[in-house]
Amino acid sequence: MIHSLPRRLAAGAVLLALLTFVVYVGVDLLPGDPVTSRLGPSTPPERIAELRHHLGLDRPVLARYGEWVAGLFLGDLGISASGRPVTEMLSDRVGNSALLAAMAVLLLAPLSLVLGLWAAWRRGRPADRVVSTGALLLVSVPEFVVAGALVLLFAVSLRIFPAVSLLPVGASPLAYPEVLVLPVLSLLLVGLAYAVRVIRASACAVLASPHVEFLRLGGASGRTVLRRAVVPAVLPVAAQVWLVTGVAFVGGAVLVEKVFGYPGIGELLVASVQSGDLPVVQALVLILGAAMLAALVLADLAVVLLTPRLRTGTQ
Repeated sequence: MIHSLPRRLAAGAVLLALLTFVVYVGVDLLPGDPVTSRLGPSTPPERIAELRHHLGLDRPVLARYGEWVAGLFLGDLGISASGRPVTEMLSDRVGNSALLAAMAVLLLAPLSLVLGLWAAWRRGRPADRVVSTGALLLVSVPEFVVAGALVLLFAVSLRIFPAVSLLPVGASPLAYPEVLVLPVLSLLLVGLAYAVRVIRASACAVLASPHVEFLRLGGASGRTVLRRAVVPAVLPVAAQVWLVTGVAFVGGAVLVEKVFGYPGIGELLVASVQSGDLPVVQALVLILGAAMLAALVLADLAVVLLTPRLRTGTQ
């Protein structure tokens, strides 16, 4: 399987190229005119035509797509309807959203592994039923509902954390860690529920395998069974879940950031859609799609690196 990685990378590159076309043309076909949204419906037609020409919106979509793709290689994501470079608008917000996702994944990895293994080891017992039922309930609840419940509990009732995550202009969220707690927790709870269910199912399958039965018949302790059989078999699946969930955290942050007013790409995406700022929408959707493709490729690579049989090419 390791020899197929170049083909997977090539397929990912093709999908990324296709993604750029679908994103640009699809967003361009959305209803609404960014120029009219910016200037207002009462603006004289001459002024609207002048600005459309300045932004290049009066040219064929394929010509504009070609220039946009060429600019991507130079780090140029275009000019927003407000006249600011899109790259400048995203510079801080991408980092803020990545910080939320990274913190959630750092907490997700150990918690999901421990809870998933514990529930599988205690399968059928009260501890397993509690973990499995809680995970099932949480995985069916959208992030914004979880965020709203956390606000009611920790901000309104207990008044421990702020209800909104507003920051001074240009300030780093790390300088105000209290504003990160509820957004990170909102993402973590839903992602943790999904990861625990997957890891538990994988661990249960391993525990029911002949290999584990052989170890137990040989007098191996529970700790030995976990260390030698269960954890090595579960880690590739867990790594896939963590990587894909990390990107899903960035997508889920669209609603969470809106709930908390957190200055990330999710809050900017909602505002850009509402104002019809198509260049910003195109850039954000492309970033999210490219991140998901990269996570899928890295997940395949993680499976190969964590599975000796696949790494050596043996069966």
